[in-house]
Amino acid sequence: MENKIKKRAQEEMVGFALIMIIVAVVLLVLLSISLRSPQQEEVESYEVDSFIQSFLQYTSDCRDNLEYLDIQELIFDCNDERMCTDERDTCEVLDSTIKEILGESWKVGAERPVIGYELKILSESKEILSLSEGNQTQNYKGSKQSLVKRGDELDIFFTAYY
Repeated sequence: MENKIKKRAQEEMVGFALIMIIVAVVLLVLLSISLRSPQQEEVESYEVDSFIQSFLQYTSDCRDNLEYLDIQELIFDCNDERMCTDERDTCEVLDSTIKEILGESWKVGAERPVIGYELKILSESKEILSLSEGNQTQNYKGSKQSLVKRGDELDIFFTAYY
C-alpha cells in the first residue's frame, strides 16, 4: 500500500513537470514571435496637425513692449521684419526656437518611427523659414495651417517622414 502511494506521487510529479515544460515552450515561442515583429510605429495625421497647433501657442523669449510673443506672433513679426525689445531679430529667434521645439518633439533616426521632417513657413511674397532634418521617403504624413493677420496670409507646411 505504501508503495502504491509513492508511485502515485511520482506520477503526479512527472505530470506536473511535463505541464511546466509545455508552458515554458509555448511562452518561448510567443516571446520569439513578438521580438521578431517590427517595432516601428507609423506617424498618425492627427499628431502632425496637433503639433502645428501646439507649437504656434509656444511662448518664445522674444518680447514686444508689453508681453512675450508666442510663435504665431513671432512669425508675423518676422514677416514684417520687426525686432524684439532687446534688439534681437525676430527671424533669428523664430529659427532657434522652432529648431529647439522640433529637436525635442520629432527625434529623427533609422531606429525611430520618424526618419525625417520638413517645416516650411511661407508668406505670399517670400519664404520665412525652412527647416528639415533626416531623410525624405515616400511614406509621410503632412499638414498645412494658414494664418491671416493684418491682411497678411501665411502658410505653414509640416511633413513627417516615416
